[in-house]
Amino acid sequence: MREVRVGLAQIDTIVGDFEGNIDKIVEYAQRAASLGADIVLFPELAICGYPPEDLLLQIGFLNESGAAIDEIARRTARLPTIVIVGFPEHDDDTYNSAAIIYNGRIWDTYRKIFLPNYGVFDERRYFSPGERIPVYDTPLLRFGVNICEDIWQPEGPAAAQSFFGNAKIIFNINASPYTIGKPEYRENMISSRSLDNIVPIAYLNCVGGQDELVFDGQSFATNSRGEIIARASAFEENLLVVDFDVEDVFRRRLHDPRRRERDIFQEIPVDVVEIPFVQAHRKKNVAVVLQNRLNRMEEIWQALVCGLSDYIKKNNFKSVILGLSGGIDSALVATIAADAVGAENVHAVFMPTKFTAEQSLSDAEKLAKNLKIDFKIIEIEPLFEKYIEHLKPHFANKKLDITEENIQSRIRGNILMALSNKFGHLVLATGNKSEMSVGYATLYGDMVGGFAVIKDVPKTLVWELARWKNKSAGKEIIPKSIIERPPTAELRENQLDTDSLPPYEILDKILELYISEEMSIEEILLRGDFDEKTVRKVAKMVDSAEYKRRQAPPGIKITTRAFGKERRMPITRKGKY
Repeated sequence: MREVRVGLAQIDTIVGDFEGNIDKIVEYAQRAASLGADIVLFPELAICGYPPEDLLLQIGFLNESGAAIDEIARRTARLPTIVIVGFPEHDDDTYNSAAIIYNGRIWDTYRKIFLPNYGVFDERRYFSPGERIPVYDTPLLRFGVNICEDIWQPEGPAAAQSFFGNAKIIFNINASPYTIGKPEYRENMISSRSLDNIVPIAYLNCVGGQDELVFDGQSFATNSRGEIIARASAFEENLLVVDFDVEDVFRRRLHDPRRRERDIFQEIPVDVVEIPFVQAHRKKNVAVVLQNRLNRMEEIWQALVCGLSDYIKKNNFKSVILGLSGGIDSALVATIAADAVGAENVHAVFMPTKFTAEQSLSDAEKLAKNLKIDFKIIEIEPLFEKYIEHLKPHFANKKLDITEENIQSRIRGNILMALSNKFGHLVLATGNKSEMSVGYATLYGDMVGGFAVIKDVPKTLVWELARWKNKSAGKEIIPKSIIERPPTAELRENQLDTDSLPPYEILDKILELYISEEMSIEEILLRGDFDEKTVRKVAKMVDSAEYKRRQAPPGIKITTRAFGKERRMPITRKGKY
């Protein structure tokens, strides 16, 4: 059996940190070589971090990326390993490229052909598409390299490389952001590509958080039958080492009649680049790693923890602070934060008024004790009364309304920001996606914060995550009374969320259709599942709240349709759309 050993370096890089990224790439290349890897892969745009966004429009940034690739070639020159690294290549234009490095030399660059321009991706803003499809021929094997979106095309580069270029393995490097359900979908797609083209595929993904995006890793490899033969861990750096049986590919292709009937296909030109690679003597076996897939709730939880942890670390914060109200949203954020940065670095503030129930204090204290986080009480009723006193002459003959409710929220926001400024804590906003969708949040109040952990988590999922956390921990971390209590903002007497909103189980279903599925009001009503008045009310609230969402802090994307880059609506508009 003739084998090739491949290392998939699932790493977490930082945008613009060329020195740190180079060091990490060299370190993982050396580790892969020490384990006998013939080839080691690094993620899409690993050299500069992903996504670099408009930094790609700066010549200095592109030049530094090119210099960094040269430095990688220099520092890996003595390794008996081919190193494949993603980087932004600046030539006649800018390309999303992969450098193929061996023996201190860059032998070729593969340029990404299919540039996604949907969702969070804006690649046509920065890159030109590649125009050639190369394969790389060595005495050990012939292989193909492509990048992310290229592999999603059934008749794309992978098909040409395996069918016309006779590549025995395809290496696909990625920066594929996490969304719920995507890892399973991704594996099914790659398995289909392997089976269709009778070619093993090494699928490498990056890992870690970058602003609103979080990358799950979960790199994997398939054999030529489309079976998953190795899988890396989720949401953590990992070096996955895989042995591929090259002879098995040859044997299986003998039974593929398509390769004898090329006249029925339109042949795609494939360049052959020769690399005089010399396989090093392999000293030891490496155990096959096939990590189990996470269940849905654990995967979402780890995504939120990873996204928050990296945002804090990469932006040089040490600690976080939040308002702990005794409600489910702040309870969930506090629990995620304790997992992300350690309980000793989480500071919670309870800020009651005359509208705050005793149960809220009791629940908040119990949660803080369970998590072992810092907890303090700052009474804001005196401040609230002072506000009302000073505004009374200006509010003459006006009834109490949402104005006074919002003042309470803004006092709390001011206190959290003051503590943040004084002690350097990052303020965590605690609003969920359902509230952000319909504007059930106060600007400069509960929307205050540097990062919104559950900004893309619908309210019904908030409850699911809380129950899962308790179950997985085998004990009550988030008090049952918090989970079961009807949601309330406690800004007036006997207030409940349902005074202003439909029940969340109904609201979230309508929001999913209106926002994620982009259905019109009429299309939603045709389903016959919801009351017309309710649907129209929800749609109007969503549309009217766009100005608030523009001013919201960034938060972790986990759904297929998050606010921000992925859903861009005008604030000022008229008409039915």
